[in-house]
Amino acid sequence: MSTRKHLFKFLLITLIAMIFNLAIWYYMGRDSALEFLGGYIIELSLSVDNLFLFLLIFSSFGISSKYQKRVLSYGIFGAIILRFIFVILGIAIINTFKWVLYVFGVLLIISGIKIMINKEEDVSFENSKLIKLLKKMVPVTKELHDEKFFVKINNVLHVTPLFALLFLIEGSDLLFAIDSIPAIFAITTNAFIVYTSNIFAILGLRNLYFILEKLHSTFEYVKYGVGLILIFTGIKLGISFKYHISVGISLAVIISILILSVLVSVLVSIIINKKKQK
Repeated sequence: MSTRKHLFKFLLITLIAMIFNLAIWYYMGRDSALEFLGGYIIELSLSVDNLFLFLLIFSSFGISSKYQKRVLSYGIFGAIILRFIFVILGIAIINTFKWVLYVFGVLLIISGIKIMINKEEDVSFENSKLIKLLKKMVPVTKELHDEKFFVKINNVLHVTPLFALLFLIEGSDLLFAIDSIPAIFAITTNAFIVYTSNIFAILGLRNLYFILEKLHSTFEYVKYGVGLILIFTGIKLGISFKYHISVGISLAVIISILILSVLVSVLVSIIINKKKQK
């Protein structure tokens, strides 16, 4: 599928999310609609950094695009289930222990700083802890078997490198959810709003991934915007018991950071390309 078609599908899913947002405005009111929009934008912006990680994982294993699609489809399905569990558990913990919001705030600030100071390097994921754990549980074949996740060799069940990739991506998404869900709690703790905003953002990730695969060098500095968003939401959670920052102001800050990071990325990319042409 061409980049243009992936962009069309991503915009279509975004349009459906906005229609759903209008329905929330009509049935639940303006504040709930702003909370959904805030949650959707946070999840989508934080997902960009996670998709860059997926790019590194696929390139490390040398997996072609036609196999990537199947892994991403199953990965998104797994992410939907993981988000449901995290949202329910997170809200239950917050309702029982209000002070946990402080802990979430500190974790988000630390995660934001890590994103901003970490340099992208060529990393091999073949010897990662998750892959080593998988190999202890079940034998992994050295070669792909078309799009199969499981094969039988000498009557022994083996998993293919494609399943190993899925296992690695689900593991990284689990870590990603630890950041993204608390970040949305800075906007709202309404389970319906948190979960639906997450799901709509996740549904567009596969198409967004293939767009970023072609244009990732153009958005190199977006990760700094993602880091700033995490730091902002962490601070908002940390001061929430004494100072209330409205959803409208939070949304304006998050959108401004995201737009600024995209503009800086595009401008720097244009400047670099012009220098290369000279």
